[in-house]
Amino acid sequence: MLAAAQFLATLCGAIFAGAAIYVNLVEHPARMSCGPNIAATVWVPSYKRAAVMQASLAIVSFLAGIGAWLCGGGPWWLAGAVLIGLPVPFTLFVIKPTNDQLLVPGRDPASADTRVLLERWARLHAVRSVLGLAATLLYLGLILRD
Repeated sequence: MLAAAQFLATLCGAIFAGAAIYVNLVEHPARMSCGPNIAATVWVPSYKRAAVMQASLAIVSFLAGIGAWLCGGGPWWLAGAVLIGLPVPFTLFVIKPTNDQLLVPGRDPASADTRVLLERWARLHAVRSVLGLAATLLYLGLILRD
C-alpha cells in the first residue's frame, strides 16, 4: 500500500508540475505573443479545461502523499503532500480574483487592463508551477532514497 501511495503521489505531482510549467514557459507566452485580444480569447477555454485537470492532479497527489505518510512513509511525505496541496487554496484565494476579472462577460479582450490581468495571472500561476515542482522533486528524492 505504501509503494502504491508513493507512486501515485509522485506520478500525479509530476504531471501537475509538468503541465503547470508548460503553461508558464510555452502556452501562455505563445498566447501573449499574439496580442491581448487573441490571448484573452484563447485563455478562457484553456483555463476552463486546465482547471479541472490541474485541480484533480493536485488533489490526488495530495491525498496519496497523505496516504504514504499514514502508511509509514515518514514526515517528508506529509511535507510533499502539503506542497502539492497548496496550489488549491492558493488558486481559490489568490488567483481566483484575477480569473474572475478575466472571465467577466463583455470584457474587452484588447484592452490594456486585460493585458495587465493576463500578465498578473502568469506571475501567480508561476507560484503553482514552483510548488508543483518542489513537491515532485521532494517525492522523487524520497523514492530514490529508499
